[in-house]
Amino acid sequence: MSTQAVPVARAHPATVSERLVNFVSRSPVHLVLIAIAVIWLIPSVGLLVTSFRNRPDIASSGWWETLSNFNFTLDNYENVLSNQNMGSSFLNSLMISIPATLFPLLIGAAAAYAFSWIRFPFRDTIFLGIVALMVIPVQMTLVPVLRMFRDLGNWTTGKEDLITGSFVGIWIAHTTFALPFAVFLLRNFFITLPRDLIEAARVDGASNLRIFFRVILPLSVPALASFGIFQFLWVWNDLLMALVFVQEPDDLPLTVRISQVQSTYGVEWHLLSAGAFVLMAVPLAVFFSLQRYFVQGLLAGSVK
Repeated sequence: MSTQAVPVARAHPATVSERLVNFVSRSPVHLVLIAIAVIWLIPSVGLLVTSFRNRPDIASSGWWETLSNFNFTLDNYENVLSNQNMGSSFLNSLMISIPATLFPLLIGAAAAYAFSWIRFPFRDTIFLGIVALMVIPVQMTLVPVLRMFRDLGNWTTGKEDLITGSFVGIWIAHTTFALPFAVFLLRNFFITLPRDLIEAARVDGASNLRIFFRVILPLSVPALASFGIFQFLWVWNDLLMALVFVQEPDDLPLTVRISQVQSTYGVEWHLLSAGAFVLMAVPLAVFFSLQRYFVQGLLAGSVK
């Protein structure tokens, strides 16, 4: 019996209008998200444009009128970084943010490993107590912690500014307040790792410390990066704790220094916008460079 191939009709390539209709009909959520993103970005675009404008132009017209009066300059950034001490404050922000991110990341990961794979008395009770600390507002503890730092300095060396007079105080404060969330997030990720890997490492004679560094951490990069992004952005954009725990004028971070950008004539909007965008540049670079790990870390642990 002979068979005859049945011709298959080829679909004509979709035109631009047909593709647009298909996109609109199939992706209404995407359109809503794009609209929200555009609305959300408008203030950032306005801040960026304002940071390149002269003071008279800012006072006479809005940033959206720059197309008709294109007069941009880099003097605002030069003035901010040199004359307003923003350059040193930028380094201070890095000196505060990097250790205040690494310390809770390492300590929280070690504690999360213990709560996940090491059996000890009252393990779950202690973990619930640590998680309960997340509901305590930071503002309630600022004054007691500051007094404790001063008393500790007097008790050890007789100097009140031993801790508060350097970055040590704000490092300890940020690390302490971040640990409950770090332990909660990382522990929920660690318990989803295959038990066979942990048991195989223990059968081979690996200690808990070796398992933690050679097995757990390499498999937990998305969760570690997710918490690292959260913590870095929180510390970098922090103003309240910097005002409380940073006592030396030379150690002030960008968030505090920007609030001091004013003259006898009022707020210097051209300098303030340039300084604000300098402050925004690092968080934006960190977020977009580690966005892939950030999304993976949020989704990891939700489904085993």
